[in-house]
Amino acid sequence: MIYNEIGKTGMKVSSLSFGASSLGGVFHNIREAEGIKAVFTAVENGINFIDVSPYYGHYKAETVLGKALKDIPRSAYYLSTKVGRYGKDGVNLWDYSGKRATKSVYESMERLHVDYIDLINVHDIEFSDMNQVVNETLPALTELRDKGIVKHVGITDLQLENLKWVIDRVPEGTVESVLNFCHFCLNDDQLIDFLDYFESKNVGVINASPLSMGLLSQRGVPAWHPAPASLVEVCKKAAQHCASKNYPIEKLAVQYSVSNPRIASTLFSSANPDNVLKNISFINEPIDTKLVEEVLDIIGDQKRVSWANS
Repeated sequence: MIYNEIGKTGMKVSSLSFGASSLGGVFHNIREAEGIKAVFTAVENGINFIDVSPYYGHYKAETVLGKALKDIPRSAYYLSTKVGRYGKDGVNLWDYSGKRATKSVYESMERLHVDYIDLINVHDIEFSDMNQVVNETLPALTELRDKGIVKHVGITDLQLENLKWVIDRVPEGTVESVLNFCHFCLNDDQLIDFLDYFESKNVGVINASPLSMGLLSQRGVPAWHPAPASLVEVCKKAAQHCASKNYPIEKLAVQYSVSNPRIASTLFSSANPDNVLKNISFINEPIDTKLVEEVLDIIGDQKRVSWANS
């Protein structure tokens, strides 16, 4: 396992890290004991960064993760969670007020059974009034940082331009990291265009969703996926091509997503311990660069085709 520092935070995290959204049954129902074992498996095999949110499964992901973390030494992992986005019974709820952000942090710590959060993020800022994030949400979180309740502060979003917009409007050092998803994977590498900017601001970069929310999988894209049909079709062809080479596209996708040392870590999510081990094994093998080129050729003009967050 390779470890990289997130910006200037001092947090040296595993290049592949554990996204706990699956523990909330976001993608399908889980067996809680198996999900807890998945967390143990990740930490025992070198993963030391865990990301979650109260939004995932309406607090369920944090609750299940907390049950696992009770039995793991606090020094064995860095923990990231979020504020601003919540939900219940399929209904999205957003509240980026400073008061709710502060309360949310304390609620998360209780569910997670910890007495501090390593990294607190403002979740999916495109759904916010971003002026409120600048003037209210982030000041509330930096106040908690000053008190030691949280150690570091970040922001997350699908839209890279939004991350830059907020960073440009807050005092230097306010935002210490960004979490972006689906923009450093085989079908979309837009994140590269922003690395110089983030580094110039001493902002660390966390990548998520190496499988592009299921586009890059043998199973096929889930019905809810917002990608246009043309992109879905070429990714399906790419998966079939990889299968013909006896090289699962999931393996190639995960290897590709951890390949840039300027990106501190890439988050994947699974509540299955066997899948956790499989993903770790992928990154311990050299990537087939010729197959990467072949897949990029198949994706062709659909590369960097994106979609709106939901």
